[in-house]
Formats: sequence, structure tokens, C-alpha cells
Amino acid sequence: MSTSESTADSVKESAIAHYAIALSTALKSATVYTGDVIQGIPVISELNIHDLEPGKCHRFFFQGVQMGTGQHWYVPLVVAKGLQEGKRIALISGVHGDEVSSIDAVQRIMASLDPLHLQGTAIALYGVSRPAVELIQAKWLSAQAGGCAIDLNRVWPGDEAGKDAPTRHAGLLWNRVLKPNIDVAIDYHTVSTGSDFSMFIYADLQKPEIRQMAELFPVEQIKDDAGESGTLETALVAAGIPALTVEIGSPRIFDKRKIALTVEGTLNVLKHYHMIEGAIAHTTQEAGTFWGNEFELIRSTTGGYLELLVDVAEKISPGQKVAIQRNAFGDIVAEYTATVHGEVATIARDALSEPGTRIMQILYTRPTA
Repeated sequence: MSTSESTADSVKESAIAHYAIALSTALKSATVYTGDVIQGIPVISELNIHDLEPGKCHRFFFQGVQMGTGQHWYVPLVVAKGLQEGKRIALISGVHGDEVSSIDAVQRIMASLDPLHLQGTAIALYGVSRPAVELIQAKWLSAQAGGCAIDLNRVWPGDEAGKDAPTRHAGLLWNRVLKPNIDVAIDYHTVSTGSDFSMFIYADLQKPEIRQMAELFPVEQIKDDAGESGTLETALVAAGIPALTVEIGSPRIFDKRKIALTVEGTLNVLKHYHMIEGAIAHTTQEAGTFWGNEFELIRSTTGGYLELLVDVAEKISPGQKVAIQRNAFGDIVAEYTATVHGEVATIARDALSEPGTRIMQILYTRPTA
């Protein structure tokens, strides 16, 4: 055998070996169907968008963590796969169960997409924290240790072998849906029950791609925020996936105005990544967005009935009185004053306020060294 023939055979063998490895990897990570069907929707325990037919919307229930009885929590999941390759974006809602505007916004965004005219893939998760969504409350109620409430947005990226069900649930979603299938993500929230929020974004603005995404939303306020450990946004960014958190105002209701702004901003992002066609609509520039990097947090110092003197998105000056409290006889027992120039971001809506309760957060810019 000549040297050239030997070399050719070696190259051929190497190519076959690489093909076999690639095929094995693809088969190993293929979408896994459990064989179960719920209300006509197939159940999967792992997603691989590469083996889904392009030009279609695919509906699944993702098999999440087990309950104590051995049954599973199922997360509704939709994949809109375009005919052409492009960005893969995750639109995530319901990490807290009382934040229903997030679910409505993502439903509306996905309904507006035509997979036949989509470049890339959009993956939507509706109501990630399943037991919390069923109870319309922020935290995941667990039977563990006699009963406890766990914040699903403090356990990411999760752990499939973690110490509690929410941590395992997050791990399953992270390993089997999110991490292998996406290039960029938006996590949609609202404030939790008892409070109100402006149309707001948390984003690490020191990362240029994330800043570009944030600027495409016609929101009232944006906070330059490096993130908090355990949040989904922070876990995504740490994994090299640009992400931000969109806050859509009030809990437990559909805030139509803010949902519309959320849809508009998200479609701007899809246009920016050339996933859909069309001109960029309203952005921060048209919205006159207020930017900050810090919150002044005001908490109740005593118990009493709360009277707010300012509202969400209202401009605040140092020395301005923002709230008072009265006791059961109507006497004023506490007054609260701001110390910064800024805007009200979050505000308490519950009239009765226990000591330590968050009354409001005022977004402002803290000078950096």
C-alpha cells in the first residue's frame, strides 16, 4: 500500500470515527419523550431543538420534579422553530406563581410569531414554578420539614440531586431545556403580592450585549444590576448566556399597559437579532427611561396603617416625605423621608404594615469611584 493510500485510509477512518462520536452525542441528547400524553400534549423529559421539525410550533409538557406522592409537576413549553438557523432565545415566565402578567406577555409574544417566517428558535416556558402558579403565590410550598416556602428564584442553576424539590426542579430545567438549547434569554416577572412595581428592567449594563437588549424596551426604569446569587438571570449570565429580567408591574392581575410594552420590547429584541422582520418600535429613547444603579430601601420602623404620599414612577427629592403610619387611634406614629434624588420603583400596596416591611424602593444613581 502506498503512503498516499495509507494517509487516505487514515483520514477516512478518522472521519468515520468523528461521525460516530457526533451521531452518538446527538442520539444521547435527543429530545426524550416519556410516552405520556396530557390533554393531547406529549410529555418530554429532555429537549433538543435540533431534532424538531422546522417551520412549526411544537407544544410539550416538560416533566419536572416529582411530588411526594411520586407524580410529577409538568411545565408547559412551546418551541417555535424557524425554517432558517438563527438565534435561540428563551422566554421564561412564572418563576414566581403570583406573577401572572409574565405568563400572559409570553403567550402574546409567541402567538405573534410565525415559524415559517422566523429565523432561529424561540422557546417559551409558561409557569415554571408549578405549585406556586396553582396557588397564585410567589413561593413554592414544600412539605419538607413540616412545611416551608422556597423561592425558586434563589436556587438557580439548580441541582438534579439537590436537597429539596425546587432545587431539583430548577436543575432539571437548566440541564435538559435551557443550557443546551439557548443563546440568549429574557426572564419575565412582576413584583410579589402586596406591592406594586413600575415597568422595570434589571440588567448587567456593563455587558454590551445585555445593555443593547435593555435599551430596546420602552420601560419606565432600568437598574444597572450585577445580579443576585441564585436568580435565573444571574445563573444564565454566569453561563455565558446574555439575559435580563423584565418586571411587569403588579402581581395577580393582567396589567394590560405594561404587558403591551413588554411585548413591544421583546419583539424589538427579536428584530435586533434578525429573527423576525420589521422596524424597531419604541425603545428607551422614546420612553424617557430613568436609569439608576442603586435602591434606597425604606422599611417600616413600627406597626401601623400605611399612608403613601407618593406613587410608582414618581420623581423624588432628598428630604421629601414619602409615607406616614398611624396607629389604631389614628395618631401618626412614624414618618418616612427620602434622602436621594430618584424615582419610586416599588411600593407597598397593603394598608397594614408590620415592623420591617418594605414600604418602597427608590431607584437612584450612586456615584461610582
